[in-house]
Amino acid sequence: MTSIADRLDPGGMVRGCVLALGNFDGVHRGHLHLLHAAHTARPDAPLGVVTFEPHPRALFRPDDPPFRLTPAPVRAAMLRAAGVQHVFEIAFDAEFSQLTAEDFVVQVLHETLGARHLACGPDFAFGHRRGGNTSFLAERTEALGIGLTLVPPLADASGPISSSRVRRALQDGYPERATELLGHPWAITGVVSHGDKRGRTIGFPTANIPLGEHLEPARGVYAVTAMLADGTALKGVANLGRRPTVSDGTESRLEVHFFDYDGDLYGQELPVLLTAFIRAERKFESFQALRDQIAADASTARTLLAAPPPAGA
Repeated sequence: MTSIADRLDPGGMVRGCVLALGNFDGVHRGHLHLLHAAHTARPDAPLGVVTFEPHPRALFRPDDPPFRLTPAPVRAAMLRAAGVQHVFEIAFDAEFSQLTAEDFVVQVLHETLGARHLACGPDFAFGHRRGGNTSFLAERTEALGIGLTLVPPLADASGPISSSRVRRALQDGYPERATELLGHPWAITGVVSHGDKRGRTIGFPTANIPLGEHLEPARGVYAVTAMLADGTALKGVANLGRRPTVSDGTESRLEVHFFDYDGDLYGQELPVLLTAFIRAERKFESFQALRDQIAADASTARTLLAAPPPAGA
């Protein structure tokens, strides 16, 4: 088997951390709760995260549609912004999936990473066929002299906050609900690419961003904000879907019209934050009808984006 050290970024090989364990897709409020508990348990130790790339679900269910809330580079940046000093991304493939729960604890956490303390949720499972649970982890870490904190999930009135709940909110067309669970707006991050430039012909030029491995939220029109590398915020209206009026394709993409902006964005990587769902995608009888609806959508988006945030947000 490929050595554990070879599966990790050599620049990240720091021993003696307190380690939070999990996939951390979305880096939502529940994840931040776990990170806080890990740091509180051993504030004297560097805070690290052990996660996997690609997400194990991509290996075990390869025919599923894309489901990621945050691609790996975005996840790592968000974790560091939350105070994580070391992000240990373990290369997850068929070979690694055969590693037993015992070997995961001994070879990965103890011998390679030299963990001083671990933190995870009560449902954390690991090892070949998910053969290890928190009871097993508690037994083995005690024997190895590693501390362990089992962290109850952060919950609201609807139950534990989870990545699955965030995905459902987005797929149901409720980005505001996803924002509440995440603690921040959800973004699709990608490189602006050339489209068919049809938007220019009807007065609404767009920046086209492929969804890539991102989860596809409800198809339709959204009020959005994008952040340029220099910190400039661009407000706009976006269509996410298959553009049935102008295309018979099967690939969804994000097309964003930014208000009061005529700069060149091609080749730039942009995070586009979904603020509010305006309407579902539909086919129009003519380009004029489409243009009229886009104008109405843009007006709605301007109003939504000008509104003050809810109290306590």
